[in-house]
Amino acid sequence: MSDEHVYLSLAEGHDDSDARWAFGTGFEDPLHGVDTAVPEGVDAAELAAHCLALGDDALVGAQRLAEWCTRAPELEEEVALANIGLDLLGQARLLYSRAGQVDGTGRDEDAYAYFRDAADFRNVRLAELPCGDFAFSMARLLVTSCWRLAVFERLARSAQDPVLAAVAAKGVNELTYHRQYAAEWVVRLGDGTEESHRRMRAGLEQVAPYLEELFTAGATCGADPAGVRDEVTAALRQVTEAAGLPPVQADPLPGHGREGDRTEHLAPLLAELQGVARAHPGALW
Repeated sequence: MSDEHVYLSLAEGHDDSDARWAFGTGFEDPLHGVDTAVPEGVDAAELAAHCLALGDDALVGAQRLAEWCTRAPELEEEVALANIGLDLLGQARLLYSRAGQVDGTGRDEDAYAYFRDAADFRNVRLAELPCGDFAFSMARLLVTSCWRLAVFERLARSAQDPVLAAVAAKGVNELTYHRQYAAEWVVRLGDGTEESHRRMRAGLEQVAPYLEELFTAGATCGADPAGVRDEVTAALRQVTEAAGLPPVQADPLPGHGREGDRTEHLAPLLAELQGVARAHPGALW
């Protein structure tokens, strides 16, 4: 299944023939013969919830990365972070579209992204924290890309839903690059000057309390969150040891983003993301 066909098949079934993303970009291509029926034995509600949660992680993460535009340390890093954000945005589109197909509401990707309040999102809380120091953003990107890559590799191999498996397979190459990019920066900063080492260590300490939440992240649909713990922990240990930094570990925070617990930071982020679409619902350009 090609990437293009994945998207086209996911757009199938939405009543709005002018389906929009990025507030006005149209997708008018005809649909192709990808079977999007929910396979026998797959719980549609669970599948939709899993797609929605992974989509929320990607959308919120993409929006945070977009905030580095005009602020990154170098132009090359600004471009790289923007491209990583666009990769996540693409994953969010596919996952939202699949959720809308199987949850019975018929909602499209715009409805999920622009017309839900913060309380309705189901992303992990780590995704919604402010960008902070560049070192913190690299620590977060390292943790989330290690975890998401492990989950997507499993979904690509064993998801009972072929559409979700195809979406995951598409994302594996992207996430492999994200992990490499973040790991290189963590090593560079950790093994750099006294100041860069201090800031990189502080960034990892900020991330650590949110790590446990990744391993207890709700519905599985072929990728048990607890099952990726050893792989993710080993990858993080490898990077931090190379950087001369302590392991990423801390007591977990109470609550869970998948259950609707939010930080104070998500609502302002969504206000900026959704402002134009809500001010002019249905508008085209």
